[in-house]
Amino acid sequence: MKLVCNQSDLNTNLSLVSRAVPSRPTHPVLGNVLVEADTETQRVLLTAFDLSLGIQTSFAAQVSAGGEITIPAKLLNDIVSRLPDGEITLEEITSETESPQESDSLVVTLTTTSGRYEVRGMGSEGFPELPRIEEGMALSLPVEALMEGLRGSLFATSADETKQVLTGVHLKMEQVGENDQTPLLEFAATDGHRLAVVQTALGIKEEVDNEQAQMTDEEDLSETEFSSTALTSLELTLPARALRELEKMLGMQGAADTVALQFEQGQIVFQGGEHRLTSRTLEGQYPAYDKLIPNQFQRQITIERRALLSSLERIAVLADQKNNIVKFSIDSINQQIELSVEAQDVGSGRESISAEISGESLEIAFNVKYLLDGLKALPTSDIQIQINEADTPVILTPLGGLKMTYLIMPVQLRN
Repeated sequence: MKLVCNQSDLNTNLSLVSRAVPSRPTHPVLGNVLVEADTETQRVLLTAFDLSLGIQTSFAAQVSAGGEITIPAKLLNDIVSRLPDGEITLEEITSETESPQESDSLVVTLTTTSGRYEVRGMGSEGFPELPRIEEGMALSLPVEALMEGLRGSLFATSADETKQVLTGVHLKMEQVGENDQTPLLEFAATDGHRLAVVQTALGIKEEVDNEQAQMTDEEDLSETEFSSTALTSLELTLPARALRELEKMLGMQGAADTVALQFEQGQIVFQGGEHRLTSRTLEGQYPAYDKLIPNQFQRQITIERRALLSSLERIAVLADQKNNIVKFSIDSINQQIELSVEAQDVGSGRESISAEISGESLEIAFNVKYLLDGLKALPTSDIQIQINEADTPVILTPLGGLKMTYLIMPVQLRN
C-alpha cells in the first residue's frame, strides 16, 4: 500500500474515527484503526470499532498501490496531529526481523518534508467488520432536524451506567394526524430529575423495499423516499455516547444535507456523505415520559431567557456544592422574580428580574445546574415557565421556533 494525502485531511478524519477506539481494548487489533486504500476510487477509508460503536470515513488521496492494514490509533493520531501542513506519503513496507515469533512484521512509514516515521501495524484479518443490516427499515432524515433534536436532548441523559436505558436518547417517529402526512421525529432524554423532549418535523414520503434499502459503501440513500407506514413504527433508544459522535459527524455536513438511517432490532446505521456511524441500541423499556408532563398550570411566567441565564450564572458562583440550590421568590404583584442563594460558611447572593407573571405568588427552589442546562438548550430569546405548586413538575418551553419541552423537578425547601 502506498498513498499521498494532505495532512489536514488525514488528521481530521483520523480524529473522527479515533473516537470509536476503546481505551482498554479486549483484543489488540481493536486498539487500531483500519486503513484501506483503493486505486480505482483514489480514496482512503478509515475505520474504528469497539464492538458497540463503529465510525467509518473516507477522503480523497493519490493511491499508487492499494491495500489495507491496521495501525495503533492513538500513536498514529498523535504523530499525524503534530506533523506540519502539506503532503504525507504513507507506505506499507515489510520489515524482516530476527525474532521467529515476529517473522515478517508489518510497518507503515509516514514521510513528510520535515522527517520520516515508522509505525508497526497489524494485518486486517482480525479486524471485525462493521455491522451491515440486511433486512430492516431505512429513512432519510434532514441534518438540521437531527442536530436540533440532539442539541435539545443529549444534555439530559443520565451518566449512571446502572440505569442503562436512561443513558440514551429515546427516538420515536409518529404522524401528526390522519390527514397530515408530515411525520414528527421525537427525541426524549431523562435522568430521573429532569426531562427534555424535542419534536422536529420531517419532509419524507413514498416507500422503498428492503432490497433497495440495504446500505453499502457505494450506495447513497440520502435521496430515497419512504412510506408513511414505515415511519410510524420507529421507536428505539440510542446510547448518548454514540449520539455525541453523530453530532460531531453531522457538524461536518451542511444543514441542508440529509443523513440516511437504517435500523433493525438491536442495531442502527447512520450514513452521511463520506461518514458512517454504527451503534447498538439500548435494551429495556423506556419510561412513559409523556405521562409526567402536566396538562394545565396555575402559574405562567414569560421571561427573557438570556437575562435569566446571566443572573443564574452569576449567582451560581455562590451555590453550595453539596445542594446547589437556587430559590425563586415569584412576586406576581410587582411582576418580579427574586433569585437567592444561601451558601453556608461562604455567603449569599440575590438578584431580581422583571417578568410577566400570571397566577399567585410562590416560593420554589431548583438545582441550579439542571436549570442552567435547560436554559442553554432552549433556542429562543423569550421562554415560558409553567408551574402548579412548589413540589410539582415545572415546564420550560421556548416561545416560537423549535417545539421543545423541558421538565424539571423542584427541590424541597427547608426552613
